[in-house]
Amino acid sequence: MTEDAQPKADLTGKDTLQSFSRAYRFNQWMFDQIAPWAKGSVFEAGSGIGNISKLFIEKGFRMVLSDIMSDYLTRLKRTFADEPNVDAVVELDLSLPQLHHQALAGRFDTVIALNVIEHIENDVQAVKNCNALLIKGGRLIMLVPAFQSLYNSFDKDLQHYRRYTKKTVTELLESNGYKVVHTQYFNFGGLIGWYISGSILRNKKIPRGQLRIFEKLVPLFRVIDKLIFSSAGVSVIAVAEKVSD
Repeated sequence: MTEDAQPKADLTGKDTLQSFSRAYRFNQWMFDQIAPWAKGSVFEAGSGIGNISKLFIEKGFRMVLSDIMSDYLTRLKRTFADEPNVDAVVELDLSLPQLHHQALAGRFDTVIALNVIEHIENDVQAVKNCNALLIKGGRLIMLVPAFQSLYNSFDKDLQHYRRYTKKTVTELLESNGYKVVHTQYFNFGGLIGWYISGSILRNKKIPRGQLRIFEKLVPLFRVIDKLIFSSAGVSVIAVAEKVSD
């Protein structure tokens, strides 16, 4: 499929990923929140163009990267072709009725799914497939958009099916073979911009100028999250351990 022939949502997603590839402070902040929970071999679901992947690799994590988009897979293979800590780049669709890469089943200490699960209509099946990738006691680290009341034009154009709370994420995971060990909200500072730009102005993608301003304010937003003990934010982070096969 050529870039011009891709669905509109894919073009929007690609543009968003490309914009965030230059949001170095934000990417580092997200990484700093999730990396302490990662261990051992890591499978990344929905690696996109590798914005967060490269931070894990730089820290010495051994990884398998994945996506469902052929152009993303091509880019990942090209970007990380000479990287010894990347064992493979594979096509994997978490929405399928069962894990279709059986050679990957039960192999990983950690699965990370950052801004992925909200794109899958059957999120129960998605977390079950993540579970199948893990060893017993392995961890799933999820980051998903927070609060259904914030659902707006951004979500629609990016084909998000829903937004979550700590409670709904916990219920999803605990009813599908996991023990939740940590939840938090992330990025309180992003709430206002997300609401104004997406809900009031009805933009269909994050304006690059807005993202540049946000990127400059990341040090302040990191402090705010600490001051409010991550009690609210534009995203939810959840860490859960696989309790049984």
